[in-house]
Amino acid sequence: MGDEDVDGKYCRNMSACSSTTSYSTKLFLFMVPLVLISAFVFVNIGPKTPTSFLTSLSTTSHHLPPSPSLPPVPAPAPSPLPPEILPSLPASSLSTKVESIQDDYNRTIQMNLINVTTTSSKVTSTASLEPKKRRVLSNLEKIEFELQKARASIKAASMDDPVDDPDYVPLGPMYWNAKVFHRSYLEMEKEFKIYVYKEGEPPLFHDGPCKSIYSMEGSFIYEMETDTRFRTNNPDKAHAFYLPFSVVKMVRYVYERNSRDFSPIRNTVRDYINLVGDKYPYWNRSIGADHFILSCHDWGPEASFSHPHLGHNSIRALCNANTSERFKPRKDASIPEINLRTGSLTGLIGGPSPSSRPILAFFAGGVHGPVRPVLLEHWENKDNDIRVHKYLPRGTSYSDMMRNSKFCICPNGYEVASPRIVEALYSGCVPVLINSGYVPPFSDILNWRSFSVIVSVEDIPNLKTILTAISPRQYLRMYRRVLKVRRHFEVNSPAKRFDVFHMILHSIWVRRLNVRIREV
Repeated sequence: MGDEDVDGKYCRNMSACSSTTSYSTKLFLFMVPLVLISAFVFVNIGPKTPTSFLTSLSTTSHHLPPSPSLPPVPAPAPSPLPPEILPSLPASSLSTKVESIQDDYNRTIQMNLINVTTTSSKVTSTASLEPKKRRVLSNLEKIEFELQKARASIKAASMDDPVDDPDYVPLGPMYWNAKVFHRSYLEMEKEFKIYVYKEGEPPLFHDGPCKSIYSMEGSFIYEMETDTRFRTNNPDKAHAFYLPFSVVKMVRYVYERNSRDFSPIRNTVRDYINLVGDKYPYWNRSIGADHFILSCHDWGPEASFSHPHLGHNSIRALCNANTSERFKPRKDASIPEINLRTGSLTGLIGGPSPSSRPILAFFAGGVHGPVRPVLLEHWENKDNDIRVHKYLPRGTSYSDMMRNSKFCICPNGYEVASPRIVEALYSGCVPVLINSGYVPPFSDILNWRSFSVIVSVEDIPNLKTILTAISPRQYLRMYRRVLKVRRHFEVNSPAKRFDVFHMILHSIWVRRLNVRIREV
């Protein structure tokens, strides 16, 4: 091979190399702009931070299930109630945030949503590399979570099929909403726990009368002291806290008769609350909103305001349920006044059929308060159908008169509560309520107009006209309903399901559901 051939091959190789180099250069010059454009586009329309997607998830709102307000509370009584449960308090005085379910609570246990939205803070790139620790719920948060589940269950009751119950299934127009009441009652049996403060000694504390017009005080205290289902000895697991003092006993042992000096009772109540408030965290945690008292004495409402938070915030179960004396149906519970002279119901329940009740209406009682004088003025010894007496004729039985009457007139005396209402129910006599400002017992559950007659004081002169206008058919319906609802007013020892003890507990349960307490 000659030099020319070698040079030719060399030149051809160089030409190929030159061609390749030229192509690579062109490709490089073409790719550089594309890379720059891609980088620009990524910077401007791509994610700002590597954690922004996590942050967007973490800031999603989570809505908890709905919660009820039990009274329409009357979600307490046959008329709309004030929207507030608790009065406004200075922020500096609050160690916890107390929220109330803002809805009407009067005619039924009505559940409205509480929408709780939780939003987490932005997640940083450092935090995203570490596993998130599950936060441990506090005792209060566990309690509130249990109540929230109960609210959701009660809310769903109106859409679910009726629940079978071996003892009793509420049905009929006597209830504002029978299914909701039944579900709420079952949730109470499943969840509700009450802590009874152990401080205090009888007779002022942990004691009460059981054989008098104020027998509900002693009966309830006794049942709570001996109950094993609803009472808990661990206050951290309690949904409500019972202050077990008796106003009746304070009037007897602390108040100086005829002195008109209420300060000994006021000081006793205040000192007791200060004692449990200093010893335990629970009173201060809720400003008393999850605590309750029970009193049937006329001075019960006044005693409750011995401590400002007790009167304004706590649940008060009172016989003297007078809205003109600061009784708030959404927060407070009306309970029946029952006169157990012997401490039992022996001989008190029962009566003849409607056809064996010849008297249209009956009343006998002393003249006190503003209503009874008006009743006696218009009807005392003036009509054989309307038997109204200041004093019964000699040899006449009060209980027999009630059993022989179709309607029993129940006017208030000095206070709005009257044991005649329960006596009428026990006797199978349709109650005629004549009072102003009175919230009948359990009126968040019971539709009193379906089994009683409610008459204003102004209509007392027209009483016979009102009663005779009720047709025999309608009277029979009311009579049958009286027989059905009276189980809710019966006193049993030991207590039985759906009796007066459990109905009082349910009233307290409903009002505890009506409050939400949060730590801050």
